[in-house]
Amino acid sequence: MNKRPHPETPIPSGFWLTPTRISFACTILALAIGGVVPAQSIQHDIDTGRAEQALQTLDSNPKTENLERLRGEALYALNRFPEAEKALAAAPPNDLSATQLRGLTLFRMGKPAAAIPFLEKAHTWTPETKSDPAYVLALCYIDSRRYDDARHAFADQYGFPGDSAAAHLLAARMLLRREYVPVAQDEARKALALEPALPEAHMLLGEVALAQAHVDEAITELSAEQQRNPLNGAVYDRLGDAYSRKGDYAAAQQTLQRALLLEPNSTGPYILLGKVLLKRNDPATAAGFLERAERMDPANYMTHNLLGQAYRGLGRTTEAQRETALSQKIQADTAPKFDTPK
Repeated sequence: MNKRPHPETPIPSGFWLTPTRISFACTILALAIGGVVPAQSIQHDIDTGRAEQALQTLDSNPKTENLERLRGEALYALNRFPEAEKALAAAPPNDLSATQLRGLTLFRMGKPAAAIPFLEKAHTWTPETKSDPAYVLALCYIDSRRYDDARHAFADQYGFPGDSAAAHLLAARMLLRREYVPVAQDEARKALALEPALPEAHMLLGEVALAQAHVDEAITELSAEQQRNPLNGAVYDRLGDAYSRKGDYAAAQQTLQRALLLEPNSTGPYILLGKVLLKRNDPATAAGFLERAERMDPANYMTHNLLGQAYRGLGRTTEAQRETALSQKIQADTAPKFDTPK
């Protein structure tokens, strides 16, 4: 007669089945009995970073349910976009998840116009969604110069009427982010024409003016935003930057100190203040602000560069050299790397 294990008998190490072990066990068992590995098991491999394993399993199981979509998902996860697009193109037309992922894949391949028809068919969230499809659809419209469609897509995402002031301002923000500066300016002006007291509209126009190096215009727009939105610390930050670019360092310092009071946890005003105080030949005070910024964000190369200048102005040569070297290292480490032709 077999004895039952004592309740206090220790459980052998590795006894517990983790999701990884379950997935692997299902694969081995199915292969051993000549069956088809469940699509759920392959999906689990893709979702947990084992896309290569998923592809190997699919190659061994050509009758797997949703084969083309799963292969496309695995290839997409590996950034093998041309192969992913080919696999997804073979999926059934009624597979909306595959259609959506095909649109996302084409966008990642730099083909926004080709991506649009697929994202228009399926731009709502599904369990397999890898990126926000409505947002990507709007970006495709932008990159295809279909600005009205882009505005309507962004507005739909946020629940705004497509031709409202809010929709125009939202589109302006997204266009500026994509560096479509003149179009962003036009959208922001349309927003103000519809609703003159709309918050953030003058702010955005001020940012556009700064991007175009129109400093006086930026100051006018940002000052108008300050009157409408006096507790927005970002307004004072941008306005201080504009005064600094104009060379009015006293006004820049005063404005940036106001930004600090409203946004004490943002590094931007500290860095700009350090820069302005260096211009005003006050390296000691500049160093204090820059040291605070460095503690908040040690990986900002500009902070270290300005700290090097401040320490050099204080005669702290060794520390100045250290900060300059650190700035150069961070900048080199974060610079885009391009493959050299062999």
